[in-house]
Amino acid sequence: MRGTPARDALDGAITAITAAGCETPRLDAELLLAEVLGVSRERLLIDTSLAVQGPAVRAYQDAVRRRAIEREPVAYIIGRRGFRGLELSVDRRALVPRPETELLVEAGLSLPGGARVLDLATGSGAVALALKDERPDLALAGSDVSEQALALARANGERLGLQVDWLQADLLSGVGDEFEAILANPPYVAESERGRLAPEITRHEPLLALLAGADGLAVIRPLLEQISSRPTVRLVALEVGAGQAAAVGELLRSAGFGRVHCKIDLAGVERVLIGEREGP
Repeated sequence: MRGTPARDALDGAITAITAAGCETPRLDAELLLAEVLGVSRERLLIDTSLAVQGPAVRAYQDAVRRRAIEREPVAYIIGRRGFRGLELSVDRRALVPRPETELLVEAGLSLPGGARVLDLATGSGAVALALKDERPDLALAGSDVSEQALALARANGERLGLQVDWLQADLLSGVGDEFEAILANPPYVAESERGRLAPEITRHEPLLALLAGADGLAVIRPLLEQISSRPTVRLVALEVGAGQAAAVGELLRSAGFGRVHCKIDLAGVERVLIGEREGP
């Protein structure tokens, strides 16, 4: 057999990625090698005839270097990330979609038919596109302050064939008042927590989409102030940081949302706060 057996190449990559302190070295090494070889991860694990040879040798070495030395997220290296059954293109223009953000989609699934929904701070478009895929009856829009992020979201929507309107806006400035629900994964990391973030985040992901002042609420607070004067909005769902649920719950109530409850992520964190207006 010419080249290096895939399993041997994997072992070397796992060693390097483990030494770098990455949390999931085996998974990372497998995903990168499957991408380089153009095979599924399942085939990579069962096909003993696979070898790394020719241009694939340099390509895999480079991918492993980016992961282990530069600590670049795997999603950015391979250029895509799965989110609720969709495959999204991802790059440094927007945050890598995370499993906990799927809770925002779940919050939107219970909306009445035909509801007009805004996915604020849409990034790659993950929430808006996933919700449109699962609830095609909803009228979806996605907004972001970053035109670069919106270009990525727009491209994802076109590739997936999902109709979502894309708006550039700083929070709700310039956004119409037709929306009945607002879902948002806004920046919520306090400046004091910046030093605790993983290198994958601080070196590669857009900090504009992460950091939110001294207490992490510098975006959520004015957003809810704007929403409070929009009675058309009957439901708000916000992704928040660990330990922020109580404070955000109070802000929701002050904004006129009398019914507040939360969704807990797989790590046990109160991750998504949902506020609903009482009355008809």
